[in-house]
Amino acid sequence: MKLLEKVKIGDLEFNNRMVMAPMTRSRANADGTLKPMTTEYYVQRSSAGLLITEGINISKQAQGSPLTPGIFTQEQVESWKEVTEAVHAKGGKIFAQLWHSGRVGHSSIKGEMPVAPSAIAITGQQTYTSEGMKDFEVPRALETAEVKHIVQDYKKAAQNAKEAGFDGVELHGAFGYLPNQFLVDGANQRTDEYGGSIENRVKFIFEVMSALVEVWGAGKAGIKLSPSIYYNSMIDSDPTATFSYLITKLNDLPLAYIQLMQSLFPLDKFPTWPKNPFLTFRPVIKHKLIINGGYTKESAEAALSNGADLVSFGALFLANPDLPKRFELGAELNTPDHSSYYGGDEKGYIDYPSLN
Repeated sequence: MKLLEKVKIGDLEFNNRMVMAPMTRSRANADGTLKPMTTEYYVQRSSAGLLITEGINISKQAQGSPLTPGIFTQEQVESWKEVTEAVHAKGGKIFAQLWHSGRVGHSSIKGEMPVAPSAIAITGQQTYTSEGMKDFEVPRALETAEVKHIVQDYKKAAQNAKEAGFDGVELHGAFGYLPNQFLVDGANQRTDEYGGSIENRVKFIFEVMSALVEVWGAGKAGIKLSPSIYYNSMIDSDPTATFSYLITKLNDLPLAYIQLMQSLFPLDKFPTWPKNPFLTFRPVIKHKLIINGGYTKESAEAALSNGADLVSFGALFLANPDLPKRFELGAELNTPDHSSYYGGDEKGYIDYPSLN
């Protein structure tokens, strides 16, 4: 089974080609530190070739959802050290996903207005807050100097992740968060060096990834992208051109991988968008490719045969801590409990049974 083969990225060797996808679980303390059960959660799943953490806020400004962890205070760094040490003790590898939510969030969460490339609100959706669901607000457009400061926030978070003992970092550049907002012309209508042409809209992501590589070196920084996902009002006039240009630029950096999300929503309203990002962008990608989005054991094996290098699983790893062993044995899979995905206690978090 290809999924269970070892694979090397740079000087890191992974025990298999199965990745636990980053998944927000909203079980951190109010100050962004972790509870002891989070260490258990990652340790239980350490047989994955690579664990990618839930999104970790790079600053107070970056936070868009309540009870999500951070990596911008020393206390937060120390609590992540417990996770990485425990995962390494089990022979696992773990990357930190660095997260800035941009306009995805609400002022009630962090006491200030969300920021974005442009003062354009997300429409047709609501956001989760500690006070229940609320309409998205019109974000404050970032000044050029502030954009450059956020690049430095990412760099500092990458340094903190190194201090916390991670094996590498991933930029959350997908699903409508800040890097994605700079990329698509429906959210970025700036007139400075970060807006307008595709070349300018790609600049923010390229500067952040360059900073992550500067901190971590070759083969230790990856990025997650979602070319055909319009959730959080991510509308682009030509995603094939936009993402092809971005990927070509990223080919110039010694990245660990690109993690590419398949389309999760119907594209009836966007007939020219890539229906299968894997097939559209695989020829352009020179790095290792992690493919993500609803894969089963069978479809993952097929993807590996067709040019993917690794496959990331979200809900399947959430509900099956020992997923590689279950795939190996053809064992029955636990069913994910959707009601306990976000927030709460051990239930639906560390109580899913393993085979033994």
